[in-house]
Amino acid sequence: MAKLGKRTAAAREAFAGKDNLSVEDAVALVKGQASAKFDETVEIAVQLGVDPRHADQMVRGVVGLPNGTGKSVRVAVFARGPKAEEAQAAGADIVGAEDLMETVQGGTIEFDRCIATPDMMPVVGRLGKVLGPRNLMPNPKVGTVTMDVKAAVEAAKGGEVQFKVEKAGVVHAGVGKVSFDEGKLVENVRAFMDAVLKAKPAGAKGAYVKKIALSSTMGPGVTIDVDNAAAQ
Repeated sequence: MAKLGKRTAAAREAFAGKDNLSVEDAVALVKGQASAKFDETVEIAVQLGVDPRHADQMVRGVVGLPNGTGKSVRVAVFARGPKAEEAQAAGADIVGAEDLMETVQGGTIEFDRCIATPDMMPVVGRLGKVLGPRNLMPNPKVGTVTMDVKAAVEAAKGGEVQFKVEKAGVVHAGVGKVSFDEGKLVENVRAFMDAVLKAKPAGAKGAYVKKIALSSTMGPGVTIDVDNAAAQ
């Protein structure tokens, strides 16, 4: 077995025996033990009691984190005419129509969020096999198929987070940076959990939230007490 580095060994020792913490204690531990040379992302992973293979158990949604993500988000918008101009004025990084479709089909995807006006969906629809697996396909349920392009771009740039349950029943997202104040990270974690709870599907049976873990990009994870995370 490979020998652990001093930083990794120290982090694991600090986390040893600590489980089901309050949100506040989990944030303090993760933040305090983050020691990489860059500003690590604080990541949350939630194990749900759903089977996303069934349509009535799919979980997806969007949440505007009160303190943002600390991440620069590149936004692409499929639009024409005045709506394309609106997108550019709102700060979209890439704006286009058929030309943008061809760029994406060619394998160039230089954006983190994709927004489209409803009239552009026949064009965007051709990119389903490319954008879908990357969770980039515009969807009216999360506000990325809309005529209010300005609001959608500003929300994406301002710290809005989309989430979608994976095949294993896990939802995960970045909820800030370790450089954030503890209080701001706590607010973001609770806002994210509130959105996940509100997204509970009709077909969910039994325990909806099974496990919650918090970690930094390079650090170990710690579990959060489910009832505490849900408390408002």
